[in-house]
Amino acid sequence: MDLLTNVIKDYPWGSRTAIAELTGRPASGPEAEMWLGAHPAASSRLTRDGAETTLADAVAADPVGTLGEAVAGRFGERLPYLMKLIAVDAPLSLQVHPDAAQAADGHARGDANYTDPWHKPELVCALTPFTGLAGFRPPEQAAMLVERLHVNALRPVVEALRDGDVLGALRVLLEWPHSGGTSRRELVESMVWAASACHTPDYALVVRLARRYPEDPAVLAPLLMRRHTLAPGEALFLGAGVLHCYLDGFAVEIMACSDNVLRAGLTGKHVDVEELLRITDAAAQPLTVEPVGGAYVPPVPEFLLRRIAPGAGETLPGGLPRIVLCTEGVVNVDTAGSEVKLRPGESVFAAASEGSVEIGGDGVAFCAEPHL
Repeated sequence: MDLLTNVIKDYPWGSRTAIAELTGRPASGPEAEMWLGAHPAASSRLTRDGAETTLADAVAADPVGTLGEAVAGRFGERLPYLMKLIAVDAPLSLQVHPDAAQAADGHARGDANYTDPWHKPELVCALTPFTGLAGFRPPEQAAMLVERLHVNALRPVVEALRDGDVLGALRVLLEWPHSGGTSRRELVESMVWAASACHTPDYALVVRLARRYPEDPAVLAPLLMRRHTLAPGEALFLGAGVLHCYLDGFAVEIMACSDNVLRAGLTGKHVDVEELLRITDAAAQPLTVEPVGGAYVPPVPEFLLRRIAPGAGETLPGGLPRIVLCTEGVVNVDTAGSEVKLRPGESVFAAASEGSVEIGGDGVAFCAEPHL
């Protein structure tokens, strides 16, 4: 069993307090994500035989012993999941992830949108109240909300929605400006002026997004999409093709070990409109995942997530690679001949060959493992 040192990503939408306070250290700027896993872009680190190495290299050195025969046989010489702490202080980019075939094809074609050949389904479990946009509203409802703004320039958006074409409506916004039309900034300004007079949360969010992205018509997303609010302990699964944007909160996130993201807006990064629209599924919706015996089990084989509450100790059988993260109190983790006490923000990796894993104590632990 190995203590992990994990990379913290300083994306500008991150919190200056959430991860820092959990780990008991000051933050020098926004801290958005802590990555726990073996993705080559930010692999966790550990010490073996007195030398520091990456978890990715440790897996490559002994794939069967580290991952177990079943996992190595299914996924090859790689840890199939990536766990994160995600601290959202400002909205993320509006984005979607490819399915397995799309990811493999895009990567093989050398498409820069696909940095990995694998899909990226993900599950988010709230540590604090957590909100996001995910999946499209019924088109007739979205049309009514957009029409209520009385912005003439948005008439093509309303017409596409009336026809049931939500991707067509999205295309109109992403490809703005159109011939002879207003500029992007002028469009956003008109939306803000109108939304400010509509005193409901969805319109208020349009205004909030526009303050951050004053030239991005994608600030209209709250009127096109469903809003989801998670209480601590509640979880949401997002499969391929689900357009989404996290808005605020602190959570544990787990996903297939991939960093494939196609962005639709609310970002300074590249937006590939055609590819984004090609892989977005207008009908796809997130799934609420209720824990069963403390385990959040998604409809994919790469991962599941366990939440182990204070006093609810658990003994897990060997044969699977696991990462255990403490988010509260003190958590005891035991494998054959090894015992570790974890405090908030600390984590360990238990290889498949180490046998059963006992997790207990007076703290809260999250345990990631494959779901075979």
